[in-house]
Amino acid sequence: MTRITVTVDGIAYEEEVEPRLLLVHLLRDRLGLTGTPIGCDTGNCGACTVMLDGRSAKSCSVLAVQADESDILTVEGLSGDGGGWHPMQRAFHEEHALQCGYCTPGMIMAAIDLLKDDPDPSEESVRHGLEGNLCRCTGYTNIVRAVRRGAREMNGQEQASAEGAR
Repeated sequence: MTRITVTVDGIAYEEEVEPRLLLVHLLRDRLGLTGTPIGCDTGNCGACTVMLDGRSAKSCSVLAVQADESDILTVEGLSGDGGGWHPMQRAFHEEHALQCGYCTPGMIMAAIDLLKDDPDPSEESVRHGLEGNLCRCTGYTNIVRAVRRGAREMNGQEQASAEGAR
């Protein structure tokens, strides 16, 4: 067993883990954060995507010991302490960018990471940026629309925050 320390959604955890334990299993089984689904267990579908030290990572492809001393953000932590929806979550809801919803947490997390590098992505950029996340239900049209709407909302919030700070 190996002792690791991780910060998940702003809360520090110290856990004894087997060296072979996957991060997705630490999150779901040990910490009870079931918003991160287990999809394929091979890193192909992206349903388990979380933010690991500020960048998206497929948590079924990361060992928990590799995340030692890391900051992890799950879909459950997006809203922070306020309890409301993150703009990207709201955009997915308002654009009906889900059917079964299984891929949605990973899509949202990957979309937020995409916007760090491209805050106003074109449709093509969104499709390219999400190509590691698979959806079997929607055909992606509403997902792309939701990401672009979420981007506009996030940019508007950032601009309003900056103007309010002046």
